[in-house]
Amino acid sequence: MKFFTKKSFAFLMAILMMFTLVACGGDKKEETSAKTETVNTDGELVVGVTSFADTLEPTEQYFSWVITRYGVGENLVRFDEHGDLQASLAEEWKVSDDKLTWEFKIRDGVKFSNGNPLTAEAVKSSLERTFRKSKRADGFFKPTSIVADGQTLKISTEKPVAILPQCLADPLFLIIDTSDNVEEYTTNAPICTGPYVFKEFVPTEYAIVERNENYWGGKPGLAKVTFKCINDQSTRALSLKSGEIGVAYNLKIENKADFEGQDDINIQELKSLRSTYAFMNQHGALGDLSLRQALLRALDKKAYCENLLGGAATPGKAPIPPTLDYGFDKLVDENAFNPESAKEILAKAGYKDVDGDGFVEKPDGSKLELNFVIYTSREELKVYAQAAQANLKDVGINVNLKTVSYETLLDMRDSGNFDLLIWNVLAANTGDPEKYLYENWDSSSASNQAGYKNEKVDELLDKLNVEFDPEKRKDLAIEIQQLIMNDAATVFFGYETTFLYSNKKVQNLKMFPMDYYWLTKDVTVTE
Repeated sequence: MKFFTKKSFAFLMAILMMFTLVACGGDKKEETSAKTETVNTDGELVVGVTSFADTLEPTEQYFSWVITRYGVGENLVRFDEHGDLQASLAEEWKVSDDKLTWEFKIRDGVKFSNGNPLTAEAVKSSLERTFRKSKRADGFFKPTSIVADGQTLKISTEKPVAILPQCLADPLFLIIDTSDNVEEYTTNAPICTGPYVFKEFVPTEYAIVERNENYWGGKPGLAKVTFKCINDQSTRALSLKSGEIGVAYNLKIENKADFEGQDDINIQELKSLRSTYAFMNQHGALGDLSLRQALLRALDKKAYCENLLGGAATPGKAPIPPTLDYGFDKLVDENAFNPESAKEILAKAGYKDVDGDGFVEKPDGSKLELNFVIYTSREELKVYAQAAQANLKDVGINVNLKTVSYETLLDMRDSGNFDLLIWNVLAANTGDPEKYLYENWDSSSASNQAGYKNEKVDELLDKLNVEFDPEKRKDLAIEIQQLIMNDAATVFFGYETTFLYSNKKVQNLKMFPMDYYWLTKDVTVTE
C-alpha cells in the first residue's frame, strides 16, 4: 500500500466501531479480529476527496468545512457520533435568566498551532471577524456584544437565541488566531487549534496537513495526511482499490461491486441528515405557481431513489429528512408524482405546444426553456437531474442541464443565475433544522436568491428562533415545512445514505451525522 510508511512501533487493539462495517461485495458484518495490530506512529495517509474549496478563507462560502474536515479547525463546541453537543474549546456554558446572554468558559492550556495561547480575547476576535466578513453569519444569530473577561466569553443578543451554542458548532465559527497571517488565506492557511496544520494547499488538486505538535488533546495519530482531489467517482474507487489512496469519500452503493472479492476494504454506511433538492428561481419563469406545481408532479422521485440509486436514498418531499423527527410522515405532499395532473395544470394555465416541437410555450407564446445548474462532484446529483429532465420532457417542459464545478455553482446561486439549481446540504448543521430552514427559505436570508417569500414562514421562523421548548419547536418546524411544500417552492429529490470506503489498515475512522469531522486525532494506520 502506498498510503502509509513502513516504520512503526507500539500496539493497538482493534476497536469496536460505532457503525456497521460491511465487507465489500456482500452484506456480512466484518468479523472482529482478536490479534493486535502494529500502529505506525509516524504514519501517512492519502484520502480521496472531491474538490470543494478554492481558498482557505473560512468566511467565504462553505469553505470552513474543508478546514474542519481536514482536522485543522476547531470550534467552541462540537457534535459527537450521536449528534449530541459536546464541549471542545469551551469547557462549559450557560444562559442568563433573561435568555439574552450566553457565557462560555474557555478551556485552559490550549494553544494555537503557532504556540499562541487560546484566550477568551482571542476567541472574541475570531468570532467578530467572522461576523464582519461572512454574509451567512447573521443568519445564525446577531450578537449585540461579545465580551472577554479572563477565560470567560459572554455573547449577548437582542432577543433570545435558543440554539446559540449549537450554532457555534457550525464550521463557519471555527476559531482562528487573528493575530497571525489573517488576510492571506487565499495562499496561506489559517492558524487554528486542531490536531493538524496545513502544510500545502493547491485548489482543486490537493491539500497536505501535518501533525500539530502543539495540539492540546494528545498526540495526533498520523504524521502527514494528503487530501487528493479526485472528482470522478469511478477513478476515486479505482484509486482505493489499487492502494493509491487509503480512504475514499463520496463513493456510493454501486461502488461495492468495484471491490468484489477484495477483503481489505471496510465500508461504513449511515442514513444521513443530508437532503438533495433544487431551488426554483421565482425571479424568472418559475415565478408562476402553476408551472412549479406541474414541474413537481412530473417527477417520479421514488423511481430515482429506489431504482436509479439502488435504494440508497429515501424519496424526497419535505425540507427535513425523515432521519430527524420533524413530522415527515404527517406532512401532506399535494404535488406528488402525477404526470397527467401536471399536463392538466399546464394546459389550464395556458402552456401549449404552439410550434409542435413537443415542448410547451409560455402563455404569452414565448419560448419556455429552463436552465438546470448542477455540479460535478456528487454522482447522484447528475442522476437526479438527468431523470428529472426526462420526466419533464414527457409533460412538455424543456430543461437544459448545465454542469459546473461546485465553486462555480456557488457563484451562480449567489447571483441568481439559474432557473433550477441543485443543492446537497446537511439539514441539521446546528444539530437542529432551524438555521437550515432560515438560510434557505426566510425571505431576508442572504442565501435565499431564489426569491421565495412567504410572510407566514418568516413569522414562524422568528418564533422558532426564540422558542426553547423542544415540542413547540418541533410543531413550528412542521408547520413551516408544510407551507414551503404548499408553495411548491423547492424540488426535494431525496435523502441519501452516506457511505465511507477505506482500507482496513486505516483505524478509528468514524462517520458522524454532522459530517464536519473526517480526520480526527484518533485516526491511525497499521502495518
